[in-house]
Amino acid sequence: MEGRLPDPGDALTGVEMFSGLEPDVRQRVIQAAVPRTYRKGQLLFVENDPGESLIVLKRGAVMVFRTAPTGERAVLSVVRPPDALGEVSLLDGSGRSASAEAIEDCQALALSRPAFIELVHANPRILDAVMRSLGGLIRRLTEQNADHVFLDLPGRVAKTLVRLAGETTAPMVTIELNQSQLAEMAGGSRQSVNQAIGSFASRGWLRTEGRRIVVTDLSALRRRAGMTER
Repeated sequence: MEGRLPDPGDALTGVEMFSGLEPDVRQRVIQAAVPRTYRKGQLLFVENDPGESLIVLKRGAVMVFRTAPTGERAVLSVVRPPDALGEVSLLDGSGRSASAEAIEDCQALALSRPAFIELVHANPRILDAVMRSLGGLIRRLTEQNADHVFLDLPGRVAKTLVRLAGETTAPMVTIELNQSQLAEMAGGSRQSVNQAIGSFASRGWLRTEGRRIVVTDLSALRRRAGMTER
């Protein structure tokens, strides 16, 4: 999966939370942030960790998930540039509400909670963006709950693949994700997800190349997921 890269001249380009700030304020935010790198498979933070920073993703992709007492994972979202994650804990000062793992090599900026709170006090417009971000999170969780009621597993697998493909208009999309991770995102067993992938492959909608899934017919996957064509 290739994330959208921000303008190298401004590390906050495209980050909605900071889009309304004046250029000099944006530069102060960048100067207050700490560059971070995460290798594929590395945890950025774990559920109930202190919510110490807002993480602005510049490159790569991050999977946000909850873990059941049995060890099973429920994937809440996949975050790509130029989005941010960790804002919930920053607002209420509580521990992390979920865990986050890099599913690609990542580059990011970490903005500490004190710096973030100071920024919010000085620039109240940021609260509007934060509320929109939280509203989007609630909508995604509501949609996921509905998917588990109204979509069968192949439909959920198809929808997960479409979401992972992002906004691309390319005829083929390569998704670097193992089938265990895909099963966690779709909410099914690995065996059942493998069967769905095999069924899609037999229809010519995708092919597998080791740990990669190459989607060749996004429109067909959208229809299988019950999604509106663009």
